[in-house]
Amino acid sequence: MNRIGIYDSGLGGLTVLRALQKQLPQEPVLYFGDTARVPYGTRSAAELLTFGREILTWMGEQGVKMVLVACNTSSALVLEQLQREFPWPILGLILPGARTAVQTGRRIGVLATPATVQSGAYPRAIREACPQAGVWQVPCPALVPLIEQGRSHTPETRLVLNSYLAPLRSVGVDTVIYGCTHYPLLDDLMAELLPPQVRRIDPATALVRAAAQELDVLGLKHHGSGGVRFGVSGSPQTFARVAQRWLGAIPPVEAVNLPMVQALPLGE
Repeated sequence: MNRIGIYDSGLGGLTVLRALQKQLPQEPVLYFGDTARVPYGTRSAAELLTFGREILTWMGEQGVKMVLVACNTSSALVLEQLQREFPWPILGLILPGARTAVQTGRRIGVLATPATVQSGAYPRAIREACPQAGVWQVPCPALVPLIEQGRSHTPETRLVLNSYLAPLRSVGVDTVIYGCTHYPLLDDLMAELLPPQVRRIDPATALVRAAAQELDVLGLKHHGSGGVRFGVSGSPQTFARVAQRWLGAIPPVEAVNLPMVQALPLGE
C-alpha cells in the first residue's frame, strides 16, 4: 500500500503529476486517465460518482495509500461522497486552489468546465477564505477536447482561449485560477493573452502541498524511489503519443478494464 493514485478524465492530471514529482519525487504514483469517457466537464454528478467509484475500486486493488482527484469537476461534485466511501485519504483541487488565489488577489477569475462553473464550488470556497473577494467565472467547454486531441497550440485554440479570457480582461481581474487541470497545459498561451500583472494560479501545486502535509501527519511518506505506472480506459497509444509533449518521453501505458460497481445515487 505505497502508491499515490492520481485520476483525471485524460491528460489534465499530468499537471498534478508534474507538481507531485517536483515536490515528492520519492513517491511512486499510479496514474489513471479515463480517456474513454473524456471530457468530464459536461457530465452529471451521478455519472461522475459512478466513474469515481469504479476508478477508486480499481486503485484500491492496486495498492494505493492516497488518491488525488486531478479533476476539478469531480472535486466539485462528488469528492465528499467518495471520501465517505473509501478508506484512504482522497484530496481534491477546489479548496487548495481557492486558498492560494486569495493570497494573491481580490478580483479573481475562474476558468473552468461548464459543470464546475454551474456547481459554484470555486466562488463558495473563495468567499469562505476571503468574503471581500470578487469572483468571475467563465465556462470553457472547448478547451479539454482541443488539448486531448493534441491541438493545444493551434491558431484555433488561441482564438478560442482569447474569447474565453476576454470577459476576465474586461472586468480587470488580478488573478486567474485554472479551474481545470488541463488548462495549465496552455499556460504559455495564457501568459501571452492576459495582462502581465495578472497572477495565474495552478491548484495542482497547492493540492500536492496539502498531500505532503497529510502524508506527514499519517506517517505515510515513502522513502524509496518513485516511478509512475500509467493506465487508461481508452487507447494507450493515443494517450502516450499526446502525453509525450508534456512528459518529454513516450510513457508506457496500459489499457485498464475498470470493475463494474453498483450505480448508487449520491448520499448512499
